[in-house]
Amino acid sequence: MKQLILVCLLAGLATTLNAQTPTPTPSPQRETPAVATPDSQNPTAPVEGANSFTEEQAKGRIEAGGYAGVTGLKLDDKGIWQASATKDGKSVMVSLDYQGNVVAK
Repeated sequence: MKQLILVCLLAGLATTLNAQTPTPTPSPQRETPAVATPDSQNPTAPVEGANSFTEEQAKGRIEAGGYAGVTGLKLDDKGIWQASATKDGKSVMVSLDYQGNVVAK
């Protein structure tokens, strides 16, 4: 009788372990998170989408990306903040998308 109970418990444990959800694999469609992680950038940036950064937050993100003298900051119809700035003494156009990606043009 004890052996039967032990067999049933082991069978139940094996079933439970098999029912665990495996780790998901990356999407081949390159779905991206709403916000970029600090150490990475979306390779397709700037990404169009509903941008919730305020003008002050956008300027701060661009400056945190190593740019200075941010001027003419405007949110375009694609949800991307656009501005002029300088980096390494050069004037550049810079964009900030809803994920937080900062891209120089």
